[in-house]
Amino acid sequence: MGKMWGDATLPQGMVTFLVGDDEERVEHVSKCALCVRSVFFRTMFGIGMKERDAAEVTVLETDLASFSALVRYLLTDQLDLGEGEGEQARRALVLRQLAHKYQVPRLELLCAQALQESVGPASAVPLLEAAHTTGDGRLLAHCRRFVADHAAEVRASGGVEQLRDLGVAKGLLGDALDQVAELKGALRGHSRS
Repeated sequence: MGKMWGDATLPQGMVTFLVGDDEERVEHVSKCALCVRSVFFRTMFGIGMKERDAAEVTVLETDLASFSALVRYLLTDQLDLGEGEGEQARRALVLRQLAHKYQVPRLELLCAQALQESVGPASAVPLLEAAHTTGDGRLLAHCRRFVADHAAEVRASGGVEQLRDLGVAKGLLGDALDQVAELKGALRGHSRS
């Protein structure tokens, strides 16, 4: 917040964001505070940009809870992923994408960490598919390892039935075949001893 002192180029005033198709409101947010916390907002509200003097800015392609969590993080440094395992994982996914878009690298890392910590029997397959879709190799590898190490629990939780992406299914089948080959090799080596 010290960066708000002495910088005459920072915009003054408040902005209201109209979020999503329903234009739900996130009201009275300090433009100055957003600018010192996000390069994206610094550019958006910068000199020569129409948003600098705008009282309202429309934000599409997200939901109110996730965008509010982004704004809350920028203003308070508090990460809010909501309640319940499934909600927290979904919010962390969306919030990580917003953090990337709005150039907030620390929030992006916090969301990535929260996602890895939320991998469990019921969430592993949906998170695996989300990681595949977004190209998050680190989360993808973590989920694949979890599924391989906890196959029975994932299956019992209904994770296999949740699979929708054929590419992910092929990857998991390949992992299973590799494990079978490793086990057969280990058994052959053990029986020779």
